[in-house]
Amino acid sequence: MTSYLIRRLILAAFVVFLAALFTYMLFSVSPGGPLAGIQQQQRRLTREDLARLRAQYDLDFYWPFRFTRWLIGLPNGPIIIGGREWFANVPVGCYLPRDRQVVQRDGQLVVIPAGCDDYLYLSEIPQYHPAVRSSRGILRGDFGLSTVVRAGRPVFDELMSRLPATLELMILSTLLSFALGIPIGIYSAVRQYSRFDYTFTTISFIGSSMPTFFFGLLVILLFSVLPNLWSDTLPWLPRLPPGAREAVRPYTVATWLPRVQPGTFLDRFLHLLMPVGVLTFFYMATWSRFVRSSMLEVMRQDYVRTARAKGLIERVVIIKHALRNALIPFVTVAVLTIPGIFSGAIITETVFAWPGMGRLYYDALTRSDWPIALAFIFITAVLTVLATLLGDILYTVVDPRIKYT
Repeated sequence: MTSYLIRRLILAAFVVFLAALFTYMLFSVSPGGPLAGIQQQQRRLTREDLARLRAQYDLDFYWPFRFTRWLIGLPNGPIIIGGREWFANVPVGCYLPRDRQVVQRDGQLVVIPAGCDDYLYLSEIPQYHPAVRSSRGILRGDFGLSTVVRAGRPVFDELMSRLPATLELMILSTLLSFALGIPIGIYSAVRQYSRFDYTFTTISFIGSSMPTFFFGLLVILLFSVLPNLWSDTLPWLPRLPPGAREAVRPYTVATWLPRVQPGTFLDRFLHLLMPVGVLTFFYMATWSRFVRSSMLEVMRQDYVRTARAKGLIERVVIIKHALRNALIPFVTVAVLTIPGIFSGAIITETVFAWPGMGRLYYDALTRSDWPIALAFIFITAVLTVLATLLGDILYTVVDPRIKYT
């Protein structure tokens, strides 16, 4: 088992490297490149401005060198200003002298190199983007700075600020879908061709085939827009908030309910209802269909017939003999929800304006914020590889017959 894990970890590192390489290469050759978002915001850029921006993003180098700096980082070499060497100060992302002294002169902060009377105003020192010139590399946890979505803010800080909202949404949806989908799939397989089976098979087909953006908009229309339009004639009808994670001011859900204050538990709960409901319905339909087909295949096996012939009660046959073997292929699908818990539901978060990872990635792509998009894809790739490895390990737990050497 140990040798197998070592081989898999080496293979996983190679797969992550290839994913990072091809992702960076595709982003490099995309129209506009890293400068597209900046050019959209600042349309009056001169040729000198473009040259300076290209230098900031290392676009004046070949892409293998840029990829190396992005992945592992490189020591910052000196630049020459006024015949003197000035070195990068990584935390602030600007160039300062080797022996620096910051003083106030003429009402401005200036930098005086040690042992010299010359000085430069801070505004005269070239400023470079820390994500490129001063990055320590993503392998060290430095994903650079956002360029458009939250310009100047570290990408890692922005990801961490969005992660709690995504975890709140995805963990609730995943647990509810497991709790509902697995029992429904088992019961549908046991009662095959029954009324219950036909009913939930139809519901599962609808849930798995309906696009989440359409279902999300339909839910907003039914539970938010229409009740708001009918508030004069049907004031008792509850109306849910259409989006976001919490309200910015007090609001009324229905006449028979107290006024909801922003930021309270009730406010968070009401904002969660529609996005969690959409995701739960979608995932539940997928899990129930998968478990049903797997259970039907297992229940036709000879060892299940033998267990019944021994006189075991049906519940023991289903749970102990059939279900455990039916969950073996289900493990592969279940562990792949781990990357989804981090990355979030891009379409659903966008429809409901949920401030999570999926919405952040959508904004980064549409506004050409490449540092955020690259960090998002890289972390998702790492989690996908680790989830696959975890699935292989769980096979040995679910099925003792599987051994790795």
